[in-house]
Amino acid sequence: MIEDLWYKNTVIYSLDLETFMDANGDGVGDFEGLTRRLEYLQALGISTIWLSPFQPTPNRDNGYDISDFYGVDPRHGSSGDFVEFMQHANKRGIEVIMDLVVNHSSDQHRWFQASRTDKHSQYRDWYVWSKKRPANWKTGMVFPGVQKSTWTYDKEAREYYFHRFYEFQPDLNMHNPAVRTEIRRIMGYWLELGVAGFGWMPYHSLLRRPIRAGKKPS
Repeated sequence: MIEDLWYKNTVIYSLDLETFMDANGDGVGDFEGLTRRLEYLQALGISTIWLSPFQPTPNRDNGYDISDFYGVDPRHGSSGDFVEFMQHANKRGIEVIMDLVVNHSSDQHRWFQASRTDKHSQYRDWYVWSKKRPANWKTGMVFPGVQKSTWTYDKEAREYYFHRFYEFQPDLNMHNPAVRTEIRRIMGYWLELGVAGFGWMPYHSLLRRPIRAGKKPS
C-alpha cells in the first residue's frame, strides 16, 4: 500500500523522449529538446514529468530492452544533458519520475553476456536458467500471438533462460540478493541525479503507480 498520495495532487505528463522534441535535427527527441520545452510544459500546468525509458538500448522494444541502467542512450544526448535538464526542471518546480525497468534487461547487457558465456561467472545466477525445457515453457506470455514462449534455448549457454516478455529481454533473478542490491544501486544513482521517484508496470496490472523518493513500493 502506498501511503504517500502525492501523485494524486499533481499534474503528471507522461512522455516518450524519442518522439517529444528533437533539438539537433537527427529525427530523435533528446534531453536538450525537452529542456527547451520546459517553459511550455510549465505554462500548461504540468508539475511532474514521467519519462519513458531513455537508457542505452538496442531499441527492439521502444527502449524497454535496456543494455545499461546507468546511462543515457546517445540518441537522446549524454548524462550531462540529463543533469542539465534536471537542474532546469527543478528551478521551475517540476518534478521528474522515470520508468523503473528492472524486471529484465536486454540480452545485449554485459550481465547477460557474462551469464550465458561462463557458468562460473558471478552473473550466472543473475538470470533464470534451466538445463531442461520447463513444462510451462509456453505459459504466462505477456504478448501471446507475438511471443513463441517464455523459455528460450541459448546455444552458447546450452540451457534455457526465462523471459516473461520477448526472448531478447531475459528476466533478472529477483531471488538473488545480489540482483536486489544492484537494483537499489540503480535507484540510488538516479535519485542522486535528482529524480523524485519511479514508476513501474507490474505483470498483473496495467496501472502504472509512481514510487516517490524515500518510499518503498507495496
